[in-house]
Amino acid sequence: MFGRFGKKKGNYAYTVARVKAKKSHLFKDDAYSKMLLMSLPEISRFISESGYSEEITELTGKFEGIDLIEHATYRNMAGYFKGILDVSTGELHDMLAAVLQRWDVWNLKVILRGKSFGIDPDSVREDLVPAGELALQELEKMIALETVGEVIDAYCKLTETVIPPEIMDAYKTDGVLTDIEDFLDKEYYRRLLESIDPSSKPTRLLQDYIRNEIDVVNLETLLKLKVEGVVGEQAMRFVIPNGKEIDRKTAERIAAAATVEEAMGAMSKLSFYGDIKDALADTGSLTELVSVLKKVHISQARTFSHLHPLSIIPIIDFMIHKEIEVNNIRTVARGLASGLDRDVIKDLLVVV
Repeated sequence: MFGRFGKKKGNYAYTVARVKAKKSHLFKDDAYSKMLLMSLPEISRFISESGYSEEITELTGKFEGIDLIEHATYRNMAGYFKGILDVSTGELHDMLAAVLQRWDVWNLKVILRGKSFGIDPDSVREDLVPAGELALQELEKMIALETVGEVIDAYCKLTETVIPPEIMDAYKTDGVLTDIEDFLDKEYYRRLLESIDPSSKPTRLLQDYIRNEIDVVNLETLLKLKVEGVVGEQAMRFVIPNGKEIDRKTAERIAAAATVEEAMGAMSKLSFYGDIKDALADTGSLTELVSVLKKVHISQARTFSHLHPLSIIPIIDFMIHKEIEVNNIRTVARGLASGLDRDVIKDLLVVV
């Protein structure tokens, strides 16, 4: 599944140029304001005229309303990511393929949750993003399996993943997927970092970026758990190793604090503390805190992208913004379909 990246550097200039052209066509902030005033059929028509025409055309007749929008947006995003991977070569291609395998983990989680909660297969398919190593046909075969255990066995064979027996035994005892999902996240980052040979500048950039991402993911996890009253060693179980700034000692200090306010001292030396300080102080809004952390991650990608324009980071930066666009479209559509107030929906959007 993962291997050391090859020695051929790859076509950075060509791929980055293509990505910059694609990024210029992403939705601007005012597009979401317009969609908030539309019906679901009008949103389908609007996104069809703004880059999603192939998917909307192909899926109209099979789906309508929110189902059409959800299937079309994720299929479009997967197509974009696969297209970028297909035109890249050498070391760049290998790095992108390794990064995109996060979607294999995403898809497995979607299928496992579907099996665990008895969600119908069509609803499961709405949330699949076949942009990783596993093709849609392989994911369909996994959806058709009867049990969570069968799905995990199939995934492990396809990706050469080994889930520790004690984790599977715990699932068989309590039926809770949390430990399995936590292992999958940690294994993804472990194998990704292990596959990076930091002997060249582009690969070192990717390594630094991934370690920064781990910091943001860990901080979000620790703060969410703290709000739920999970602290100390219970919280440390979910920390992903090898972050850049948040080492184990710092993570333990954050985890040990009884409240978010008490944890602020342990976070004060983080390079991005200034960006999150105000949101940390307003602990009544976990949604706002998570939104700010996502913006920190986006800002890091943008900074790396400007400093190193001919590297993998501008490509990842585009992928982040494409995912934001898709998630914003789905948030608007789901919000309107469920009757949420437009101002509430607007607050849920990630605007960068």
